[in-house]
Amino acid sequence: MSVPAELNYTSEHEWVAINDGVATIGITAFAAEALGDIVYVEPPETGTNVAVGETCGEVESTKSVSDLYSPVNGEVVDVNQAAVDNPEVLGTDPYGQGWLFKVEVTEEPSDLLSPEQYTQLTEGEG
Repeated sequence: MSVPAELNYTSEHEWVAINDGVATIGITAFAAEALGDIVYVEPPETGTNVAVGETCGEVESTKSVSDLYSPVNGEVVDVNQAAVDNPEVLGTDPYGQGWLFKVEVTEEPSDLLSPEQYTQLTEGEG
């Protein structure tokens, strides 16, 4: 399973890339694999304020429904409509075309996991 070194992670299996104060957020390959065939995605709407640890959307598969949690505080500035229209991309390209939403960060998060920490977490769950 891939865990890109340039990203940070959450224990809820989201990945985060922060560039110039904007966080791009998606679900990890581990989460996508655990969910199976993803059939529906509901990210937060543009303009929504999100807070660390709060539920802000959901991902539905043929197996289950999982909540999305915001890994950062801020305002949603973009949503990946292509992933909403074709949710299977979360399973085929979770770190590229499968990003879910972008947030203008109001405060740098301090509790994100490094790739090494996330790998240790998933090895414990896998």
